[in-house]
Amino acid sequence: MRWKKYGQIFVPQEHGMEYAKSPQAVVFEDFVRVYFSACKKDGEKLISYVCFADFSKDFQTILRTKKQVLEDGKIGCFDEHGIFPFSPVRVDGKIWAYTSGWSRRVSVSVDTGIGLAVSDDGGESFYRAGEGPVLTSSLTEPFLVVDGFVRPYGQQFHMWYIYGKEWKWYPDGTQPERIYKIGHAVSKDGMQWRKDGVSLLPDVVEDESQALPCVVSFDHRYHMFFCYRHSYDFRKNKDRSYRLGYACSKNLTDWTRRDETLNFDLPHDGWDSQMQCYPNAFTMDQKLFLLYNGNDFGKYGFGLAELESM
Repeated sequence: MRWKKYGQIFVPQEHGMEYAKSPQAVVFEDFVRVYFSACKKDGEKLISYVCFADFSKDFQTILRTKKQVLEDGKIGCFDEHGIFPFSPVRVDGKIWAYTSGWSRRVSVSVDTGIGLAVSDDGGESFYRAGEGPVLTSSLTEPFLVVDGFVRPYGQQFHMWYIYGKEWKWYPDGTQPERIYKIGHAVSKDGMQWRKDGVSLLPDVVEDESQALPCVVSFDHRYHMFFCYRHSYDFRKNKDRSYRLGYACSKNLTDWTRRDETLNFDLPHDGWDSQMQCYPNAFTMDQKLFLLYNGNDFGKYGFGLAELESM
């Protein structure tokens, strides 16, 4: 693939925010809205909350921003300690958003689940369909069900998400680290889901963690973009941090991983020179675009690239 890189298009600190994690686009008639998760202090820790930025369709101008389009999760609920990511999709004239809720644990750092929020006002604000998740842990996926990305294809909804395989102690580690893989589920109504129960993609590094899948139909094929990393020593070690991955399919069932064709290497310096993560692919005017985060998991905002050839 050959890409035209627009570079860093949103810096959260310039808009009074900390972080802009997991940018997710919704294309309107005369602008593009990008939802993302910012962070605020909760004592010594952080809570993620959902914001958006509206861009001109050439991405040269930020038209407006809005903070907190969905209230914080209630005490004791699966999303009490934040929402990240927030994945929107148009359904029957409304915008549905699949929320990834986080709640803190004692023996490990967090657990997660996937919820549903709905907007009746064109995506300006959202309310929860309910206080609980629509997809959560199960017999063979015991924890960390998160990163739900939903699109309707054919007569049903498809969800790509991640699920935890293991919490693992590593030598010299100060806490157990999570290992997670990409899964798939289908639904007739977008609320009741049936999981396939298998990992979709093979690993390319030892103890690989795969995150934030998104799928787009383009040029007579389905394309999955995601990110992956080593599960230990990844936070500050460039050689083990997040990279963007790619897989393709003709039928939404059988996926071929082809990271080498993505051609999206880390630059030598700059805002995305240490890691690239949390991709979101979308089409506009018969072109394919890719939003993504850079260093420190979105602390320095997000960038954009446009596919020139495949």
